[in-house]
Amino acid sequence: MNFFIDKNVFLHKKSIEKMIRSLYKDLIYWKNSANRKPLILQGARQVGKTWLMKEFGKQEFEKTVYLNFESSERLKNLFLVDFDIQRIITTIEIEVGYKIQADKCLLIFDEIQEAEKGLTALKYFYEQAPEYFIIAAGSLLGVSLQKSTSFPVGKVDFLQMYPMSFVEFLENTGQQLLLAQLEAENWAIIDTFHDKLVDLLRRYYFIGGMPEAVANYIQFQDLYQVREIQSKILLGYENDFAKYAPIETVPRIRLVWSHLISQLAKENRKFIYGQIKKGSRAKDFETAIRWLTDAGLVLKVNIVEKPNIPLSAYSDIDIFKLFCLDVGLLNAMAGISPKILLEKNGILTEFKGALTEQFVAQQLKIKHEIYYWSAPNATAEIDFMIQKEQMIIPIEVKAEENLKSKSLKVFVDKFQTKQNLRFSMNNRRVQDWMTNMPLYSVNNL
Repeated sequence: MNFFIDKNVFLHKKSIEKMIRSLYKDLIYWKNSANRKPLILQGARQVGKTWLMKEFGKQEFEKTVYLNFESSERLKNLFLVDFDIQRIITTIEIEVGYKIQADKCLLIFDEIQEAEKGLTALKYFYEQAPEYFIIAAGSLLGVSLQKSTSFPVGKVDFLQMYPMSFVEFLENTGQQLLLAQLEAENWAIIDTFHDKLVDLLRRYYFIGGMPEAVANYIQFQDLYQVREIQSKILLGYENDFAKYAPIETVPRIRLVWSHLISQLAKENRKFIYGQIKKGSRAKDFETAIRWLTDAGLVLKVNIVEKPNIPLSAYSDIDIFKLFCLDVGLLNAMAGISPKILLEKNGILTEFKGALTEQFVAQQLKIKHEIYYWSAPNATAEIDFMIQKEQMIIPIEVKAEENLKSKSLKVFVDKFQTKQNLRFSMNNRRVQDWMTNMPLYSVNNL
């Protein structure tokens, strides 16, 4: 069924092998760094880590050695004997069948958390054989890092990978010319194409940033196929709970995960333990929330008491909002149909605001630590807050074109912040105390 093909939206017939990912340039920087260390690439399952590592190796090195420690029992014991680098390299050479030249080969250690002492081994590569190019990754690496007692602190570099941003979505769907104007902030041209950008944004709300879903849409332009892929990804995550999480925590992980929708559907999106299970308290679910956060499946946004630098010093880890890792997956969890979302249907009411906040949180998290603020009497709330150099920026989010900003005005009057932003479906508009930005420009921040 292809009812939702839009002839006005030009799409490249591009397979997943041709995807463009913004993190690629960070890998180039890492490769050329004078003080390069083994790189740990973190991110949830299915966000594209394995593809990116292999593509980077294919394009930038003569050879790529890819080792998956989850799929080979022999490889799981690679680091058990000792950390002698020559022995390890010789073993790998026998495994792959050719000699490894350190300066011409990328070593990929995928699912490294499955190899005992694998993370520790990275320290010895850095200290004894820094000439090797090594990228290590793992779908549940964040969980493993929390449990590791011998993590090589200071001996590795880190990169975090998220689902594809809206910018990456535009770049991969043939909108490079429009994206160039957006990145240049050429508002005269952007305003001309405002409706088109809003339509693309609504599509992104449904499709999200999981690479397989985006690639399928590019190839077939069928949102029903996209939903099938999203459902399979969600099922895979739920299977991971039982496979990898501590058995006593699994039921509570499932409860938190299944209640993300109801938590975000509230007008006040602060996470309420009692809404999961009557009488529940923080201690009942904090381990489950930590597991989901470390696995990269949820984004935790803590409250701050006041907008002072550094924001982290004024945050309260016990009061927070939880978002899903991807807006498309959140739509799939909620069972929202393409027709309701793309036709600006009024049925969504409060949940439309939740989707918009989810989108903004997902985009901001790629480059910023994000927080939120609420007045003590709950009469005003700032959806997000970031620290950029020596400036605190409050951000209000509106799902449609409603330009009332009572909470933001209360906040600005109280704290006298200099740069204040509102993101909405309306065009850019500058006022003396606040700037309204279209939601599709949030990555410009």
